[in-house]
Amino acid sequence: MSGTERPATSRAEEQDGLYERLVAFEGRSAATAGTGKDPVNLPMIRHWCEAMGDTHPAYRGPDAVAPPTMLQAWTMGGLSGHTDRSSAYEELFALLDGAGYTSVVATDCEQEYLRPLRPGDEIGFDTVIESVSERKTTKLGTGHFVTTRTDVRAGGELAGTHRFRILKYAPAARPDRKPAARTAEPEARSGPRSGAADARPEPKPAPRRPRPVVNRDNAGFWEGVAAHRLLIQRCGDCAALRLPWLPGCAGCGSREWDTVEASGAGTVFSYVVMHHPPFPAFDPPYAVGLIELAEGVRMISNVVGVPYDKVRIGMPVRLEFLRVDEELELPVFRAGGED
Repeated sequence: MSGTERPATSRAEEQDGLYERLVAFEGRSAATAGTGKDPVNLPMIRHWCEAMGDTHPAYRGPDAVAPPTMLQAWTMGGLSGHTDRSSAYEELFALLDGAGYTSVVATDCEQEYLRPLRPGDEIGFDTVIESVSERKTTKLGTGHFVTTRTDVRAGGELAGTHRFRILKYAPAARPDRKPAARTAEPEARSGPRSGAADARPEPKPAPRRPRPVVNRDNAGFWEGVAAHRLLIQRCGDCAALRLPWLPGCAGCGSREWDTVEASGAGTVFSYVVMHHPPFPAFDPPYAVGLIELAEGVRMISNVVGVPYDKVRIGMPVRLEFLRVDEELELPVFRAGGED
């Protein structure tokens, strides 16, 4: 962005200078020299691994390390919160609330790991408000994305970074319910309809599927999908296969990897049937399967080609690519996929 360009925002926000006041919070500290309520410890590691179903031996025993994804867990304040936070975050939220952006939803997070955390490590952290986006309109409503960055330290040494993004928004107005159907009156009473009365509104475009989150760790996977190839990561050291894509091997920790192309054959390892109220671009009920590929890894996708109530564990399936709109294709699995 050049020095003369400004992000798009609403006329009302331009008039009251809201966006300028929001971006003034960028770089302000939300927590300085914060301390974790507990040192890294084996009971919390055990609870985490049990919840995640992670049985890796690296997280047990006298030489255990904490799972990297627990990075944020050691900085959480619990129900009573932290006492060492600054007022900047609350001031920013108050400004957004006052502008009508009273709802909040977490959208995504990114973590970077620099060293493993071990039982006994005392955790310190600093949190800064990294960015406030221009005004954005989403299906939920209109508002601003707020990103915070937390630098996590163990014994004063930087161990990792956690970025957390939320959307503070004003909920979109729900469309009016359709009026109840009325019985047509006889033509003799109502008279002939005018041409204007016969005019019908233009049909609304079909809602689009939510876009997948593409980042530096999984961009290659989606490039493969675009080329109708389902690519599985393979560790460059121990040759273990992994899906979904990760920046490093969960088995040996190596960051070296290449890919192998899945044959496309698989079976339904488990599944659920979604019955929740309709969401734009989705039409429940439909089956979502945990598919075990012939290569031994598993992935989640839709099971198609069979009624949702006929999906069964062990059912053979075959990969295919479903075009859901002009920009997006997704890997799905068709039932009855035995060669």
